[in-house]
Amino acid sequence: MTIASVLNLVRPNVAAMTPYSSARDEFTSDAKIFLDANENPYNWAFNRYPDPYQKKLKEAICEWRGVDTQHIFIGNGSDEIIDLLIRAFCEPKVDNILTVRPSYGMYKVSADINEVQIKYHDLDEKFGLDIDSLLACADTQTKILFLCSPNNPSGNCISIENLSYICQSFNGLVVVDEAYIDFASTPSMLSKLKEFSNLIILQTLSKAMGAAGIRLGVAFMHTEIVAILNKIKPPYNVNSATQEIAIDIISDRENIEGQIQQIKAERTSLFQFLGTLNFVEEVFPSEANFILVRVKDVFKFYDFLLSQGIVARNRDKEFRCQGCIRFTIGTPEENEQLKQSLLLFQQQN
Repeated sequence: MTIASVLNLVRPNVAAMTPYSSARDEFTSDAKIFLDANENPYNWAFNRYPDPYQKKLKEAICEWRGVDTQHIFIGNGSDEIIDLLIRAFCEPKVDNILTVRPSYGMYKVSADINEVQIKYHDLDEKFGLDIDSLLACADTQTKILFLCSPNNPSGNCISIENLSYICQSFNGLVVVDEAYIDFASTPSMLSKLKEFSNLIILQTLSKAMGAAGIRLGVAFMHTEIVAILNKIKPPYNVNSATQEIAIDIISDRENIEGQIQQIKAERTSLFQFLGTLNFVEEVFPSEANFILVRVKDVFKFYDFLLSQGIVARNRDKEFRCQGCIRFTIGTPEENEQLKQSLLLFQQQN
């Protein structure tokens, strides 16, 4: 799609609206005295409003990910960005979004809040994706396609070739949620950003970067789409403390990379170990920082883990996940305790 075609998908009222203009929109240079924003004048770390467009943070992300700052949008977690995209492009009770199942549940939550229908394409028993069947699910009112790669809860990726084909073939926005991409061997779609005007890539500091508590999501997209989201976002959607902490975390990438490699090694070890247990029916390959496992009597197993002080995620009620439990990869010490508990369960059952 051309960017002109993408912009034609924007809700007419959003395209026509005038955004709120904050004090920091109207004056962006340096000054000695600020009397424009009704702030408390007694200076300390956070008496001033944050930069509404997170310029210093975007510069750090540009250096980290190799994407120009004008292609970056930052949100209060990726969930805010998902909601903004639906609000900007989907007319309530008229348009719909498309995704696969099982996948990340917030796509449906945001669609429901905005009274936008969600359509599903069902992954197969191994969580594989039939691309042509997926595309056939779309209709003229399908504005956004959400795809999580690596997928949550299954952990598998969609190849960059298949995602490129989808971008070429789908007449709407293609949102590739790469929350777990730093743990994957499959490449990111960032290299394709300038090739497809309808491509949006979601990433986060909550997973590999170890900053779930600051709630910071990053999206990469065409500059014209960034401008649309800037029109409708809250004026100061990312607070000053979050921006400062994020810059510090991004600058410590050598330490983070060491943690990622450790998690990947622990993932391999746990994957192999799980395959030796007689109550485990299937272990699904994963490119994320978790492993999905199908076990006998998942509720009994889940309760046993709780009795051992271990909290995993029971995914039994999710589509295609009957009998499944999801383990996040912990530290080596935590993973060793998990293995000992799994052996104990096997002995007792």
